[in-house]
Amino acid sequence: MRTRVSHGVPLAPMTTLGLGGPASVLVELHDSAEFVELVGSCPDSPVCLGSGSNVLVSDLGCDSPVLRLCNQGLRIGTPDADGRVLVEVQAGHLLTDLVETAIAEGFSGMEMLAGIPGTAGATPIQNVGAYGQEVSDTLVEVRAWDWVLGRHVTLSARECDLRHRSSVFKRSRRWTLLSLVFALRRSELSAPVTYGAVTDVLGIPVGGRVPLAEAAEAVLTVRRRKGMVLGCTETDRRSVGSVFLSPEIDPAHARRLGARNAPVNSFPDGSTRVSASWLIQQSGFGLNSPIVDGVRISSLHPTLVADAGASATAFREAIEIVLQQVLRCTGVRLTVEIDLLGTWHTAREPGAPEPV
Repeated sequence: MRTRVSHGVPLAPMTTLGLGGPASVLVELHDSAEFVELVGSCPDSPVCLGSGSNVLVSDLGCDSPVLRLCNQGLRIGTPDADGRVLVEVQAGHLLTDLVETAIAEGFSGMEMLAGIPGTAGATPIQNVGAYGQEVSDTLVEVRAWDWVLGRHVTLSARECDLRHRSSVFKRSRRWTLLSLVFALRRSELSAPVTYGAVTDVLGIPVGGRVPLAEAAEAVLTVRRRKGMVLGCTETDRRSVGSVFLSPEIDPAHARRLGARNAPVNSFPDGSTRVSASWLIQQSGFGLNSPIVDGVRISSLHPTLVADAGASATAFREAIEIVLQQVLRCTGVRLTVEIDLLGTWHTAREPGAPEPV
């Protein structure tokens, strides 16, 4: 049996922020076939942890069992007459590897997701997306353990209720995702490139198409400039990339902010949203601005990063400071994307996320 159970294991090294206390029990799953045995020794649904790129672990650690998904592997089907191919991937498989494999095989549908950290199993939870592509564009189904029904289930993409950075799985521990199936298409060219920052790098008009690898490299270039590729910067490396979502706004806010040249965009789910980065900048937070001890705005992009001396409590405080100042200055409440993991004894601040 390859599943390993440990006690009192520090979780900070397993996250990109490098913050937080230990897990009272840590279970590392390397083989999905062993999951049923794990269930027999775990009466309640555990907290799941992939590569820790979207979580803030409490300084107090986590009393609930933490399941770290380390199951790897993918299987590529045979393309049909329309060039559509199904790719099955284990939940613990790194998304960056999945994207690179798809590009190497000549399959379009994920090239704009290049450089996003995390595991494939985490992608449906918040419908991961960037630069015009989302997981909802290609997801066919997920295979999971349902802790309510006590059995394996298969959920279609429709049943996952994928929305802008949300799904039926977001802030729910009912399901543990074990594998996923995506439908990609054989193509030498990328999807139309719709984001100006990427087309500028490529030197093409908006809507143009380029070879898959060129599109992915241009996306990586844009992400590196923002410090949003793991390992691309030393000074701003302790981050989660995006702490805040681009918040949904009503038509009145859209007109008012549009008049100020704010980046206001319509999304596939029908929502209208304004850039969180723009709101943070407009609220007086300059690059590299200190927020609380050990936590500041990145020197590359308007998001929060941790430095020496930071704590999870301080990082959570910084989130609330940014939330409140943006609300005062712009009238828009930011939405927190990061998940809180563990035991938080202090009362939840207004607007802060609820612990997982």
